[in-house]
Amino acid sequence: MRTTIALTTALTLLAPASPALASPALASPALASPALASPALALHRQAAPARAAVTAGSVFTSAAVTQGADGTYTISWQAPDAGNVTVTATTDASGGGTPRPVGSGGATGTLTASGLPSAARWYFRLVPANGVPLVVADRSLHLPHARNLRDVGGYRTADGHWVRMGVLYRSNKLSDLDQNDLTTLAADRIRLVVDLRNGQERRDAPDKLPAGASYQVADLIDLSKGLPTAPDLTLALLLALPRLLSSSEDAEQNLGYRLMVNAPSAQAAYHDLLTSLAAQPDPALFHCTAGKDRTGWGAAVLLTLLGVDRATVYSDYLASNTYYGADSVRANWLDAAFAEVDRSFGSFDDYVRKGLGLSDATIATLKSRLLTS
Repeated sequence: MRTTIALTTALTLLAPASPALASPALASPALASPALASPALALHRQAAPARAAVTAGSVFTSAAVTQGADGTYTISWQAPDAGNVTVTATTDASGGGTPRPVGSGGATGTLTASGLPSAARWYFRLVPANGVPLVVADRSLHLPHARNLRDVGGYRTADGHWVRMGVLYRSNKLSDLDQNDLTTLAADRIRLVVDLRNGQERRDAPDKLPAGASYQVADLIDLSKGLPTAPDLTLALLLALPRLLSSSEDAEQNLGYRLMVNAPSAQAAYHDLLTSLAAQPDPALFHCTAGKDRTGWGAAVLLTLLGVDRATVYSDYLASNTYYGADSVRANWLDAAFAEVDRSFGSFDDYVRKGLGLSDATIATLKSRLLTS
């Protein structure tokens, strides 16, 4: 009984959104910087999981889009071997459709796009004189009733590929969406929503789905899937104990993050999430209540699996401090999860294959679907 209570309590503590959290406008963008990760981050900058040898397809080493409050977009990039770069705007995530010219620049450039008509989302196609194009967008969808809803794409992998944008989204709960929000998500062709919340959360705040989307539950604390073995749970508690003396929140979160790695219910949930994403040909979204802990670890696992470097994984995780509220997440919480991966499985590859039970075919499909060629 004590084991059940400890597991349920620890994982449930990852669920609720605090009403005291600051709004995104008050959150400091500096909180999203990977530089704020604890010293343990340096220990986690190991190579990305092994993947088949490929030839890097992109000359872009960085690229980003930021939407201003006035409706303008700032597009910046670095591509040392690109030559001239031409930029167009489109509402098509693939970069097709009817492009609108924005401008051009050199291997390092910054442009501002203004006067674009209202659209669910604008994408920007960067076309280098040498190399293949890259499509990028502002990561946030700027939905007022789901402020932590953002694109998982737009990150460069260690071998020079990019995670596609407009394919996969992460979010906080969808129960507060209004019709405008739902129209935006429908326009982005989201066809699958995966809910990581527990039964009580789902009953208290049921999802509102965009038209045409199917719904799937991947409950991290479905105890019918089993409990961690006593040694795993005992060690997780002992590892969290020192922090309990100085910060109960740190202790709870460190325990919860470790259990997200070794609890059978959590392993089953992330297995279901990742296999569903691999099987879904259209854009998809996954979420929990705040979109920061259970969703944050899910995004960290996926990005690491795709070959994104650890510092960038931390940056995406810590961005909840900007989008959702100050001090929503802390780097040492993510440290705890990665440390548990190393302790329980020895490597990230073994965690993915043995802990989550992902097949080589599923991993290959995820990479094929989510990475640029």
